[in-house]
Amino acid sequence: MIRNIKFRHILVAGGAGFIGSNLCKVLVNSGCKVTCIDNLSTGCLENIKELEDNSHFNFIQFDIKDEHDTAHLVPIDLIINMACVASPKAYYKEPIDTLMTSVVGTRNLLELARKLDIPILQASTSEIYGDPALDILPESYSGNVSCTGPRACYDEGKRAAECLCMDYFRKYGVKVKIVRIFNTYGPNMACGDGRAIPEFINRALSGKNIIIYGKGSQTRSFQYIDDTITGLVAMLNSDEIIGRPINIGNPNEECSIRDLARLIIDLLKSKSAIQYSDALVDDPKKRKPDITLAEQLLDWHPQTSLVDGLVKTIEYFKNK
Repeated sequence: MIRNIKFRHILVAGGAGFIGSNLCKVLVNSGCKVTCIDNLSTGCLENIKELEDNSHFNFIQFDIKDEHDTAHLVPIDLIINMACVASPKAYYKEPIDTLMTSVVGTRNLLELARKLDIPILQASTSEIYGDPALDILPESYSGNVSCTGPRACYDEGKRAAECLCMDYFRKYGVKVKIVRIFNTYGPNMACGDGRAIPEFINRALSGKNIIIYGKGSQTRSFQYIDDTITGLVAMLNSDEIIGRPINIGNPNEECSIRDLARLIIDLLKSKSAIQYSDALVDDPKKRKPDITLAEQLLDWHPQTSLVDGLVKTIEYFKNK
């Protein structure tokens, strides 16, 4: 159990989603009161079912894009904004809604933080780096992002959200913290959301061919959910990272998409074959974080190997 979280009543937007639901469980089990809000567009009540009878947990169906009376959300002493679809399949389907969640939704939560004079942790993404020209990505890298491609609704939306956070920090003194989360996987991922790991596992479990877009040489640094959560909690407790972005990712587990598919097939002893399809537009060729700041300022280090994390994730999907 993670202990000593200094905030007592936390509002988690997007708390029924993959990362948000895992975070809610840790916060509640650490003694915090949690108000979880989610519009359930991609979040799922099943993800938070084990918390529904806990007196420290309250769920409200709520869309952060809309103007609401927020009186029923307080008192709170911290806001965590995890709200936004994160899978290409979902944001290709609803690009405008995706963009507005990042822009209008984030502004609404920043206004609430300003009104209450409380900190806000904004969940950003490695996607803000686009298709990077660097092999290893420090927070100072400004990225190589298309503003007109089919992924732009998510990438540029998250970049705009970071911009809003920094402007609220500079103009109003809102205590903003920005976490750039790299490819996270684990329990509570939706099996049909199109992201590589749940897609590959479910196809391998059923013996279907695993489809790879492009040659499969593109790499990602995969991080197990437990490591992401410890990074988020470390950010909650730190005052040294106010007004700056921090990478949370696992540079030790960089893997090509092709090798990932082969590994999952091997772990499951599946008869699935790999099938190649046309490359996706604007699909980054490489993504690997520089986590020097997280190591120095948060004393945070990812602990879970890709194999160990996949074994746990496979077990979760077997039992779904």
